[in-house]
Amino acid sequence: MIKRLAGIAACAVLFQAGAAMAENRAETFIFSPYAGGYTFQGNQHLKTSPVFGFRLGYNFTENWAAEGVIDYLKADRSNAGGSAEMLRYGGDLLYNFMPKSSFVPYLAVGAGAFNFDNSKARIIYNYGGGLKWFLTDGFALRADVRGLNYSIGKIYTNVEYTLGLHIAVGAPKPAPVPAPVVVEAAAPKAAPVVAPPPPIPVPTSDLRADPAVLEKGKTSTLTWSSTNTTGCEIQPEIGAVPSSGSKTITPSENTSYTLTCKGEGGSATSSASVQVNEPVKEASAKKASAVAAGTRLTLKVNFDTGKATIKKQYYDELKVVGDGLNEQKNLKGIIEGHTDHVGADRSNQDLSQRRANAVKDYIVKNFKVDKKRLSAKGYGESKPIADNSTAEGRAQNRRIEAVFEEIPNFKPETDEPAAKPVKKAVKKKVVRKKATAKK
Repeated sequence: MIKRLAGIAACAVLFQAGAAMAENRAETFIFSPYAGGYTFQGNQHLKTSPVFGFRLGYNFTENWAAEGVIDYLKADRSNAGGSAEMLRYGGDLLYNFMPKSSFVPYLAVGAGAFNFDNSKARIIYNYGGGLKWFLTDGFALRADVRGLNYSIGKIYTNVEYTLGLHIAVGAPKPAPVPAPVVVEAAAPKAAPVVAPPPPIPVPTSDLRADPAVLEKGKTSTLTWSSTNTTGCEIQPEIGAVPSSGSKTITPSENTSYTLTCKGEGGSATSSASVQVNEPVKEASAKKASAVAAGTRLTLKVNFDTGKATIKKQYYDELKVVGDGLNEQKNLKGIIEGHTDHVGADRSNQDLSQRRANAVKDYIVKNFKVDKKRLSAKGYGESKPIADNSTAEGRAQNRRIEAVFEEIPNFKPETDEPAAKPVKKAVKKKVVRKKATAKK
C-alpha cells in the first residue's frame, strides 16, 4: 500500500509540473485516506503491523483545523500464536505552519478511544505532527507521525507513521477581477437648483406615571421624553426639567401633572394623573372575619422535622384564630393536625396530635380562650389534600387546620366524655310515731 501511494505521488508531481504555487486554504472540508505502520511498546508482545484509516476534517482558518479519525490494524502476537485486531477512533486539533507555501508542516494533538478484539473501549491520547505537500489547492501528499498513549494497568506508548492524501473541497473562489472602468467625458454642468429650506420640526412630548394608583405615603415615578425642544417644565411643584428623564414623587392627594416643552417649532404638552388612596387600616380585622361558623382555615404554621414547637414567626397567624374566638363567643373550634405519608403511620398520628395540641394550648393560654371551646385532633397521614408522591404535594399535606361551628351544634371528635353526674345522697325521712296517751 505504501509503495502504491508513493507511485501515485510521483505521478502527481509530474502532472503538476509548472503549476502555480498551491496553499492550505481556509473554509475547506478535508478527506485524508492513509496507510502506514504501527509499532507497539515491547512489553505488549505485539509485532509491528500495517495500519489503514482515514480522516475527515475542516479548515476553520489557514492555520487551524479539526479532524475526526478512524483506523484499523491486525497485529501478530510475539509471545504466542494468533493475532489481535485494534480499532481506534477519535478527534484531533491541528495547527498548520506556513499555510501560503506548497510545503505546510503542522502539529497535532487529540484524543479518542480504542479496543482490542471488540473488548471494552479505552481512552487513548495522541500527539505529533506531519507535512503536507500541496500539488494543487485541493490536493496534497501527506506524511504523519504520532505518539499514542493509553493505560491498561500501566501506561503504554506506541508509534504510528503513515503516508496518505489530502483532498480539500469547498475552498472560497478567488474574487473576480473588476472590469475596467470607462471614463466618459463629463456633461456640461447644469445650473444649481436652490432647494427651499426644510420646515422647522414641531416639538413632541410624552409624560407617564408608574404606578398611577397608590396608597398615601407611597411613591410613584414620573417618566418623560420630548423631541425638537429647547426646554421643559413639569407642574405642579416640580419646575424646570431636562428634555427627558425620570423623577420619584410622593403626592399627598390626587394630582394631575403637566409636562410643557418648547422649541423653535412651537410647544407641546402632555399630562399624567396619580390617584392617591388612603391606606387600609383594618387589615387585621379582615383576617379575623375569616373565623366564622362553618369555615375551615388552613393555618400557615410549619414545624421542624419531628418537632411540635411553634416558632415566633407564626404567632400572628394564630392571633387570627384567638381574636376571632374572642370576638365571636358563640363559636367553638377544633384544631386539626395533618402530616404527609413519610414515616410510620403510628409516628405520624402521634406527631400530628402533638402539633395540634401545641397550637390549641398556645391559643388558650395567650388569648384567654375558654379551653372548653377549643379541642385538638391529630389525623396523621389519613386525610391528604395533595399527591404524596411529589415534594409540593407532601408540603401541602403537612398542615394545621381550624374548623369552627356554633356552640349549640358543635360536636368535636376529641371532646372528652362528660363526667357522669354525681348522685346526691337522699336523706331518708324518719317518721316518728306519736305516743298515744293512755286514757
